[in-house]
Amino acid sequence: MAKQRIVVMYGGKADEHSISCISAAGVLRALDTDKFEAIEVGITKNGEWIVDGEDPRKWNMSEGMPTVEKTDSSKDVVLDVALGQDGFFAREDDGTLTSLGHVDAVLPVLHGPYGEDGTIQGLFEMMNVPYVGCGVLASAACMDKHYTKVLLAAAGISVAPGITLDARDYDAASEFAADADEMLAAVQQAGLQYPLFVKPSRAGSSFGVTKVEHEGDAAELAAAVFEASHHDWRVLVEQGIDAREIECAVLCPKAGEAPQASWPGEIVLDKRAEGDDQFYDFDSKYMNSDASHVEVPASLPEETLNRVRETAKKAFIAVDGTGLSRVDTFVTADGEVMVNEINTMPGFTPISMYPKAWEATGVNYTDLITMLIEGVLR
Repeated sequence: MAKQRIVVMYGGKADEHSISCISAAGVLRALDTDKFEAIEVGITKNGEWIVDGEDPRKWNMSEGMPTVEKTDSSKDVVLDVALGQDGFFAREDDGTLTSLGHVDAVLPVLHGPYGEDGTIQGLFEMMNVPYVGCGVLASAACMDKHYTKVLLAAAGISVAPGITLDARDYDAASEFAADADEMLAAVQQAGLQYPLFVKPSRAGSSFGVTKVEHEGDAAELAAAVFEASHHDWRVLVEQGIDAREIECAVLCPKAGEAPQASWPGEIVLDKRAEGDDQFYDFDSKYMNSDASHVEVPASLPEETLNRVRETAKKAFIAVDGTGLSRVDTFVTADGEVMVNEINTMPGFTPISMYPKAWEATGVNYTDLITMLIEGVLR
């Protein structure tokens, strides 16, 4: 039986470029090569698509943050939208185009803007090319934390109290100091309790997130909003929730079928035991393996775990999800579950929650990837 030919994409223009590279390295190493032939398409930070570049399977986070770079052997990828699944080409040195062959599906292992936000999904929709993951609406809505909360709240799902600010209205020359009192007044009017978490609405991997702890400190708040504005002009200011952060992996390989939810897991921040005031930032996620570890299932009553699973599935349906997502929730001491955010292409790095959660639920990494791909094949 002929192998299915799968374009695996990685890199991209987003801040999460290197995380995408590491995720793709894991996926390619685990891919069932008896069933699938991978066509590796890297995207540079400038947005150039290439093939025949550096082998992603060699990348490892412990050796630094990898990036997609053009090499002497690499070739630009050219698309012919009208040809659909036969519309992928490589440009040779003399300018001629060589077909990359018929593409059965695309697995876009891309995080953040231009990969997880509905833009590339729209391109594949126009080309009529099957792809793994959420569609245009769910991808776009879940990339924007503000609109995620709007959809979830409309579906009756609890979310953290917060406000959304438009950083385009503020004085960048003063690093927003001139607008500090106005921001503080908005927080006070909303009745938000401290600590606050200030975050860009459309960024991932904890980029630009600041914890604001001093109530009434307008300068601290303004500095946090200014930091977030480097990543997005839409900035969320959310009330810190006294709760455990519990993550649930949702799987729905074939559109229209009922989603499945893994056993929920928890990222345990090991330095908290040493008295550190730590939250799950970029280093904890990716760079410092001593900072945290994953526990699946999370140490919670089974009734609470199942409530998280049901909430995750409900949230997935509310945003019109398909394929996969990781639903991040807050679970309070009294067992209330609220949704923090939804990641439509969660990390697949060696220490990522999504594959670990499914492994603990009985689906190994290779089978998980196979299920996602086979769910979109025609």
